[in-house]
Amino acid sequence: MTKTSPDFTFETTAAAQGYTAIAGVDEVGRGPLAGPVCAAAVILDPHNIPEGLNDSKQLSAKMRDTLFDQLMACADVCIAEATVAEIDEINILRASHLAMMRAIGGLSAPADFVLIDGNQVPRGLLIPNQTIVKGDTRSLSIAAASIVAKVWRDRLMVDLAQQHPGYGWETNAGYPTPVHKKALQNLGVTPHHRRSFAPVHKMLWQQ
Repeated sequence: MTKTSPDFTFETTAAAQGYTAIAGVDEVGRGPLAGPVCAAAVILDPHNIPEGLNDSKQLSAKMRDTLFDQLMACADVCIAEATVAEIDEINILRASHLAMMRAIGGLSAPADFVLIDGNQVPRGLLIPNQTIVKGDTRSLSIAAASIVAKVWRDRLMVDLAQQHPGYGWETNAGYPTPVHKKALQNLGVTPHHRRSFAPVHKMLWQQ
């Protein structure tokens, strides 16, 4: 199976239907045991699309950083989060949708059409939209959003790692790696850990 790279077909189709501010939206950080879930919404300028946009997981960290800077300079971008407290209160799926809604709502040009990574529309989204499974490999706008959200969250976790050393967040971004899980046992739970997630919940329960 050949790897597909994202293109502008979904955006062009929406534009042909009369939409003028077409945003791609994606979230990152559903799986980690710590840190917020982050989402980005991006409206690309069709005449100024950075070269090399792809699913953020397919790109090197250096390439993501370069594209992040380019996107911040040439596209309408909004980054938003849902906090650990919100994740624990409403569950990770709802929280990731909340972050998406905040990102869409924060764009400087209100989006009139939204391309959403995945197969679920965030609750309360009233703007015309299309869900796209594996959207970050198929739509340039969603790929752009995936890059922005990932770079933002990775940088955030590096900052948090300096406040809470030992968990390896600067390299694992809060995901449940062996280093992170061992540190949980040895160092305990921080205020940035998601208490509703099984490994953290279990630790607190044992205490």
